[in-house]
Amino acid sequence: MNEQELQELVELLSIKYFGRKFKHQVKINRRMTTTGGRYHLNDHHLEINRHFLAPQYKHELVGIIKHELVHYHLHLAKLGYRHSDWEFKTVLKQVGGLRYAPDIGLRRHQPVSYLYQCEFCKQKYARVRPINIAKYGCSKCRGHLKLIKMRSKK
Repeated sequence: MNEQELQELVELLSIKYFGRKFKHQVKINRRMTTTGGRYHLNDHHLEINRHFLAPQYKHELVGIIKHELVHYHLHLAKLGYRHSDWEFKTVLKQVGGLRYAPDIGLRRHQPVSYLYQCEFCKQKYARVRPINIAKYGCSKCRGHLKLIKMRSKK
């Protein structure tokens, strides 16, 4: 799907679900990995993650577009367009948009470098970065933490 086809799809969904025209531009963002789309408050254009344009993600793409259109139409109507606003949650539910973009395996997972364990309750904490064990303790029992594994540098 190219940007022109995406633009037509967004305009069609806007009329169908919101009864209003989408008068701005839709762009494909090739760098997005953790989000499905983005609405820009300043110039009102939408960006869509290119990975969701694949045919197997058609259902997810429609849900993402609906989500961004909720932001778009509520912002232009001067209503609550933020994720935490009641209007946003209500309209999103009415149109059947996705609340969160599904994880399709694009997120980079960092390897665990440090493993800490509570000396009392044996609760384990995996961390990418080191923590100050003199400052932080166990969240379960407030016990002292001990470094039990540190990944060697290659």
